[in-house]
Amino acid sequence: MTKENQNLRPPLYGRLMWRQVQHLLLNLPVGVLGFAATSVLLVAGLGLSITVIGLPLLAFGLGTSRSLGALGRRRSALVTGEPPVVAPPARITRPGVAGRVTAQITDSLSWRSALYCLVLVPWGILSFALTLVLLVVGWPILPWAMRFLFAVDRMLTDSLLMPSALSERVRELEDDRGVVVDTAAADLRRIERDLHDGAQARLVALAMDLGLAKEKLTEDPEAAAVMVDAAHGEVKLALQELRDLARGIHPAVLTDRGLDAALSAVAARCTVPGGVTVHVDLPDRPASAVEGIAYFTVSELLTNVSKHARATTASVEAWRTDDRLILQVKDDGQGNAAPHPGSGLAGLTDRVSAVDGLLLIDSPPAGPTTVTVELPWHTRTQRG
Repeated sequence: MTKENQNLRPPLYGRLMWRQVQHLLLNLPVGVLGFAATSVLLVAGLGLSITVIGLPLLAFGLGTSRSLGALGRRRSALVTGEPPVVAPPARITRPGVAGRVTAQITDSLSWRSALYCLVLVPWGILSFALTLVLLVVGWPILPWAMRFLFAVDRMLTDSLLMPSALSERVRELEDDRGVVVDTAAADLRRIERDLHDGAQARLVALAMDLGLAKEKLTEDPEAAAVMVDAAHGEVKLALQELRDLARGIHPAVLTDRGLDAALSAVAARCTVPGGVTVHVDLPDRPASAVEGIAYFTVSELLTNVSKHARATTASVEAWRTDDRLILQVKDDGQGNAAPHPGSGLAGLTDRVSAVDGLLLIDSPPAGPTTVTVELPWHTRTQRG
């Protein structure tokens, strides 16, 4: 090797190049093994598809291809030092063996992984041969050649083994839909429980009391009057419970006057000793669905402040930035707030993310705590 080439050695003949050499040399044995396993299982599965074992065998072959594809992603990531991309499993839409078989057969990544296993054989032969020749006689151009060959290899991996952006978005939306459905079901159960244990039970007791008062009306008018007066108090309590329940579903002040008035009402009910300041700077009103999410998010955050933060003061701010509604709730409490699994903050994070929103928590030990929420100004339907 010439003196000039020796001077080039540190940046060009480093660990990255040798990892590329190793990767390209291993393409051939890995490709042969993958081709053998994939072709045997897929051909057998397709040939026996009219029998009972055909489709399960085909699904098994595709699952094997998926596993070999995951190996291909890990091998590529080892060269660059990047974390390997972990593809989500095939989406199962119905339970049982039939559901798993259908999920594997209809999964695009499984078929692309099978194609990768087939293509890797000719590419493995070519890359193995070129790398071996360059190692023997091509030292002056070895680093550049390895860089080019690995770039081609990476392009093959990215195009066939990476989850598509569309499939990831579909999966994300399906997960979000599941969160929304679970949240709605939980809210319905809460409303049913509140009605059953609160207003409904009070109204049943009220009906019994009025029945007794009716019986005593002729015999003991004074006692009947006392019972009617007590029933009148029960009616007021039942009405207040119904108002609170309606506010928990969707407050009238939010519908009539918007976020400014609704958030001020929430802040007035907060039990923080020093009170809650509210500043809302919105040029107009966001989508009604977004207003509802913003209202209940701030309401729950202030409830957490009252119960857990040991804060003396808190503040709520809302403003618009581009096409996003920004909410910020601050308190001077003890800090250490985090969205632990099963916690209220974790549930809020899921609800916000279900509408393409974002919830960020800055809560160092000893406080203060700042929770920032970003929501889309319009819903997907309104954006069209």
